[in-house]
Amino acid sequence: MSESNNRREFLAAMSAAAATTMAFGEPRRLQAEDLNEGLEQPEPRADACILLWMAGGMAAPETFDPKTYLPFEKGLPVERIGSTFPAIPTAVDGLEISAGLESVASVMDRGTLIRSAVQPDLGNILHSRHQYHWHTGYVPPQTVAAPHIGSWMAKVLGPRDPAIPAFLDVGQRLEGVGEKEELKAFHQAGFFGNEFGPFLLPYPEQAVAAVRPPKGMTPERFDRRHELFKKLVADGPLAEGKSDFHVTSMLRSIDNAHALLSSPKRKAFDLSLEPEESRARYDTGRFGRGCLLARRLVESGARFIEVTTEYVPFLHWDTHEKGHETVARLKKEIDRPIAQLVLDLEERGLLDRTLVVIASEFSRDMIIEGVPGSTARDQSRAKTDTLQEMKHYGLHRHFTGGTSVMMFGGGVKKGHVHGETADERPYVATESPVSVSDLHATIFTAMGISPKTAFEIEKRPFYATEDGHGKAVTDVFA
Repeated sequence: MSESNNRREFLAAMSAAAATTMAFGEPRRLQAEDLNEGLEQPEPRADACILLWMAGGMAAPETFDPKTYLPFEKGLPVERIGSTFPAIPTAVDGLEISAGLESVASVMDRGTLIRSAVQPDLGNILHSRHQYHWHTGYVPPQTVAAPHIGSWMAKVLGPRDPAIPAFLDVGQRLEGVGEKEELKAFHQAGFFGNEFGPFLLPYPEQAVAAVRPPKGMTPERFDRRHELFKKLVADGPLAEGKSDFHVTSMLRSIDNAHALLSSPKRKAFDLSLEPEESRARYDTGRFGRGCLLARRLVESGARFIEVTTEYVPFLHWDTHEKGHETVARLKKEIDRPIAQLVLDLEERGLLDRTLVVIASEFSRDMIIEGVPGSTARDQSRAKTDTLQEMKHYGLHRHFTGGTSVMMFGGGVKKGHVHGETADERPYVATESPVSVSDLHATIFTAMGISPKTAFEIEKRPFYATEDGHGKAVTDVFA
């Protein structure tokens, strides 16, 4: 079956799930006695979470889990190459990561590195399916639209500040890019309703424009327009085909947006108010500016922020050819901002209560698609047994057998490494593997949410982690 056919099936299933969800009323939080006797929410270690999303498949051997390095040489067998960057020391004795991440290396003593995250093949190793799985915790298709992990936090924990959206997504465009419908499938709150979905800010430098009335509009006119829009949603064509619950949710979203646009807290969205020296430290591009915006938003009371390098097919981390050159560029874009974000949060006394997570949907390998024995279709466009051109030099195939996830703050251990992968290909996790469900359970636990937390939808429980089975990796907590 072709990749395009798989995508069409995926979209059809997601559309059906969204329509089904819309027909049902408000999800009901199940009481502990309805699920597991004695269920308790864990004591939160963090108040806020920042997900730094390396969209497109960040290769662990090129970043946080370096393997055998050999420089480019024409005729070199690709099977001998594990990494196309040499390893460098970090602030943790004996721990090495990949060259090009020198700034991140200097702050590795502030966090925990998980080297043994794993993903299933899901039948086809498509970005859309794996990104949906990672962001919702559920393998598509589902009979209902599964909420994004940020929507769970917005729903269960609520906003930290009533004027600041609980869930913000920075850096990902949903229009004008390939696979936009697949991206929309998980950039939403699912059955929780619109008010718990992400506040989308594709361009961080333009974020301030999203939180102020149109230029020249008086407060009185702005308020009148707000009321008119609410009327259109409640009684007009915008309400057609939607349940009372979804209309009410949309109205609450509109009220929340109006409150933000009327609040002095909206200054947090204005990067021009940041001192020039500080802006320069972050300004490596859109992702760097997104990290700066995330820091300002956490300071102002945001609950969950995702900052992404952005998924666009065959760009950025989606390296199907010219892998080495592309990753070298990406490292220049992410290295300094990530380290600066950690240092700034630490300096402001916020790191201990802010969980920063660096993750991607899967890793990459030079040779193997998926895991040994996988029947997944080869995605590489640089197929060769020996290096002939620089475009062949880099990790081009989707690999689910061993992935790195980095965590800072939020109660995790400092200078700690959890799990490991094989030194020789295939680089599968060989110690303490961490599934997506268990990784989510770890993040939820840090934020004070039990992995068994559930809501009733379609007269059945829907859990924060798949079927409530996710188990937090307690070894990463101090």
